[in-house]
Amino acid sequence: MKFNHSSKKTIYYQNYTDDIVKSKNQNYQLPDNYQILNNRLINKVVRSLGWGIAKIATFVLPIKYVGKEKLVSFKNKGYFVYANHTQAVLDPILPIGILGRKQYYGIASQANWAVPIIGNLALPTAGLPVGKNLTQTAKLVRIIKKLIKENNHILIFPEAHLWPYYTKIRPFPNTSMDFPVTTGAPSFVMTTTYQQRKHGRYPKITIYIDGPFFPAQTLSKKEQRQKLHEQITQTMQNRSKNSTYNYYLYERKK
Repeated sequence: MKFNHSSKKTIYYQNYTDDIVKSKNQNYQLPDNYQILNNRLINKVVRSLGWGIAKIATFVLPIKYVGKEKLVSFKNKGYFVYANHTQAVLDPILPIGILGRKQYYGIASQANWAVPIIGNLALPTAGLPVGKNLTQTAKLVRIIKKLIKENNHILIFPEAHLWPYYTKIRPFPNTSMDFPVTTGAPSFVMTTTYQQRKHGRYPKITIYIDGPFFPAQTLSKKEQRQKLHEQITQTMQNRSKNSTYNYYLYERKK
């Protein structure tokens, strides 16, 4: 496949777990008694606003979905969505447009809660903070079981770290599959790819939806995690081959 390369910027990294984009409070930690779910009136307003922005962005920007009809028959069922993390603003906003204004939740790093406005309004509405200790992790597991049982849709970025416009799939551990294995819920894959446009500074975005993938419940928990990890990783890697344009170049430091 021929790649068209942008000469604007090269991003250097040492490991696939590097934080390419850092916030001022990268090590921010929520208190153990933080209330993940709440019934604030403003939540409905924020969700409606986010849903509207997602719909407008999809209409105005060069964004195309392929395969989103696969989600239709699971509209009233709980499921997970695994996605590559390549957009700071669009990654958390766009999914609400297809996952449901009332049903969308996303797992995110606690550092995001330190970001002004987003940390105070958006994340308390639909964000599920990754636990930094056993108490927080146990709380997250309980909340996720509750949300799946109530037929919600949970977005996971297994790569964890944001790499803007990165066109490949970074390695991630099979422990990322713990939630679907624990709940028995199906998973989908959402892979963002990039193509060059004839006009405009930024590349075209094509997002592929694949699935569902179910835990193989006849296997042990460990085997279920590994099999699901292989299925989701392979699907993301295959779809990433549809990227034909590098807005940034990524090079490992020697």
